[in-house]
Amino acid sequence: MIRFGPAGIPLSCKGRTLKDGIEDVHNLSLTALEIQMVRANAYTRYPDEEEVGLGMKDVKGSFVVEMIRDGESIIDPDEPIGEEDELVYMPSGITDSFRELYDVGDMAKRLDVSLSLHTPHYMDLGSNNELTESCMDNIRHAGLIVNALKGDIVVTSLGLYTGRLPDEDIDANIAENLEMLTLWWKDNGLKPKLGIEITGNQSVYGSLDQILQLCDGIDGVVPVINFPHYHSRTDGALVESEDFSDLFAAVEPYCKGSMHASFAGVEYEDGNEKRLTPIKKGDLKFEPLAEALCDLKPEITIISGSPLLEHDAMYMRIINERVLSRRVAKAIKERKKSELAAATAEE
Repeated sequence: MIRFGPAGIPLSCKGRTLKDGIEDVHNLSLTALEIQMVRANAYTRYPDEEEVGLGMKDVKGSFVVEMIRDGESIIDPDEPIGEEDELVYMPSGITDSFRELYDVGDMAKRLDVSLSLHTPHYMDLGSNNELTESCMDNIRHAGLIVNALKGDIVVTSLGLYTGRLPDEDIDANIAENLEMLTLWWKDNGLKPKLGIEITGNQSVYGSLDQILQLCDGIDGVVPVINFPHYHSRTDGALVESEDFSDLFAAVEPYCKGSMHASFAGVEYEDGNEKRLTPIKKGDLKFEPLAEALCDLKPEITIISGSPLLEHDAMYMRIINERVLSRRVAKAIKERKKSELAAATAEE
C-alpha cells in the first residue's frame, strides 16, 4: 500500500489540535500524518497535591512524559506519582495530556490514518554536550509519544559538523549515542521504528552511505528517504524513474517491511539544499517517482514536506493514480488487441 499525507496539521484545518488534523486528513482522502515536534522542550516540577497517587497519564492539563524518582527515570504511564517525584512535562505537548494520546491513536486507526512523528529539525548527537543530552531526550520522548499513539515511526536527523570536533569524532559520538538510544528503545519495549533521515546539506551528518552504514552496525534503526534532501546532496541525481528505483533498491532491505519517505520541490546549490518549494517548482519531479512506485508497488508512506502541505499530498496521490490508470488502460488495450489477433488467426 502507498500512503500519502502532510507533514503537520493541514493548513486548511479549522481546528489546530492533533485530533482535528487527523479528521481533516481523512476527509481529504489522505492516509498519513507526520506530526511535527516543533517545541520539544521539557521541564521538571513537583506534583500538586491532587496529582499524588495518580498515574502519569492521568495528570490533566499537563503533558507529563516521564518522572524522576531518586535520580532514576520512570516512563510507565500507570506508575503512581509520589510526593517527592519530579514530573517531566512538555508545555507544548502533542495533546493536552498523555492519556489523550491513546484515544487519538485509536481514532487514527479507525480512520486508517498512519501516524509518525518528526523530531525537531536541529539535532546534535555528535558534540556530546548539554545540547546533545537534550536532543537525546527529545528522541526518547518522541518514542514514548508515538508508542502511545500506536504510530509507526519516529523520524530524526542526527547532527552537524561544527568544526569544534574532528569529523571522525562526531561520527563516533553519533554512532555511540544512537546505539544507546536503540538499547533504551528495546529495554522499554517501544514498538515504533526509529528512522534516520537523509539530510540535505554536506555539513550535516546524513548521506545515504552514512545512514546505511549505521543501519548495518546498529540493530533497531531504519533509513528514511527524504527525496529533496537526497536530490540536493547529489546535485540533482533524481531525474528518471530508474533513479528512484535504484534508491529504493538501496534502502528497502533495511526498512523492515515498509518504507517511510518525504517529498517536496527543492532549490539547491553545490550539493546543499537552499529551501523546500511546492512540488511543481524546481527540477525534482514527482511523475518519475510515480512511475517507479507503479513498477515496484512498495509498502511506503510518502509525506508532503512542501509548503503547500496537504495540497501537494493530494497532488501526489492524484498523479500516482493517473499513472496507474494509464498503465491499466494500456494493459487492457494490449490484451484486447491480442485476443482480437488470436480470434482472427482462428478464422
